[in-house]
Amino acid sequence: MGRKKKYQGYNAYQYLTPSVDYRVFKLREAIKNDWTYAVPLSKAEEERVEEILEKNIVIDLHEHPTLMVEDANQSIEMWKEGREFMAYEALSHSPLDAVFDNLMDGSAQITSKHGWKWTDVIHDLGQRLCDISHQNYVIHCKRLEDIIAAHKEGKLAWVAVLESSSSIENEMDRIDVLYGFGIRSMGLTYSESNMLGSGLNEMKDGGLTDFGYDCVVRMNKVGMLIDVSHAGDQTALDAIESSKKPIIVSHAGARTLLPIKRLFPDEVLQALAESDGVIGIEAAPGYTATKENPIPSIDTYMAHLEYCIELMGIDHVGCGPDTLYGDHVGFYRLEDNRLLSAGLGHYSRPGKTSEPPVDQLPDYVRGMENATEAMNNVARWLVKNGYSDRDIAKIIGGNAIRLLKAVW
Repeated sequence: MGRKKKYQGYNAYQYLTPSVDYRVFKLREAIKNDWTYAVPLSKAEEERVEEILEKNIVIDLHEHPTLMVEDANQSIEMWKEGREFMAYEALSHSPLDAVFDNLMDGSAQITSKHGWKWTDVIHDLGQRLCDISHQNYVIHCKRLEDIIAAHKEGKLAWVAVLESSSSIENEMDRIDVLYGFGIRSMGLTYSESNMLGSGLNEMKDGGLTDFGYDCVVRMNKVGMLIDVSHAGDQTALDAIESSKKPIIVSHAGARTLLPIKRLFPDEVLQALAESDGVIGIEAAPGYTATKENPIPSIDTYMAHLEYCIELMGIDHVGCGPDTLYGDHVGFYRLEDNRLLSAGLGHYSRPGKTSEPPVDQLPDYVRGMENATEAMNNVARWLVKNGYSDRDIAKIIGGNAIRLLKAVW
């Protein structure tokens, strides 16, 4: 359907009374004219982009499509309330047919300073599902047919995702419970290690644990997509080898272009492609810049995408921008403070390398700032740079559809 969305003006939790049923925070304006950007095109190129977006399913493999507080310093107070506000109106201006919403359970603080607690995850998911059930633009996606229907009907398929399995602790049956509540993709680890394996922040990657292997088997059985975006290199390789179904790196880039641990080396990317998996290229500030151009933008984003296409083949590359509607860098700064308040990050381990300091990141990523403009600019850039309609269709959604057919 392209931009012909059947959005009817619903705003998050409008069935409730502000300041009575929930605490009110001033939320960020979803679309700010001072930083929105569109890749410049000719009239003929504009028309071609619109035709491609109308004919093909567009899938964003990793997002946080919610309105953040305008003052980032109030974020922790908002997280404690356990209520996120989906940016329905802003999403209706995007070309998206499906969005993989990774919630924000790494910063859920209803019962904990640290996040990832089982009670908080269920609370977060339940609140969002309650909100979604009160409107008719967003569909809670549980199967591939829901994405196809959303494309045909001008709606948005919302895929519930967790970035880490930490909340299951050592209870494998919780995978089944999460699937029953609608979770269709889950990361094995976040940046820190858990019962399943090593996170990417660890100095020594122990790989997938025995329990992690069992969880991979269970996720295969129930039909839950396995994500290793925040896993250590060896843990990711072990998961690729152990899974009988293809897996995903929903949001990352190529370490060859930017040598930080958050991105993956060629060895992992090639193994992912050989197992018929897919990588979604990330656009979050600081993570998909390049050595030659340290200021991230649509151009550095596409540098990672083109590198991965050359290395892995065009059938294994998609888009997972990892954006939000708000001050992304301010969010990182608050995250650093949150971890300190949880008793983490006080001590610098000898020999451990760190990512670029938050204060060195740009205020926004030109052309890839939020879910509304990200996939639009990917399509525009690909048209401007001579990609065929067939290859563009693969990158913006076709490769994701093939993956989901094999897993779901």
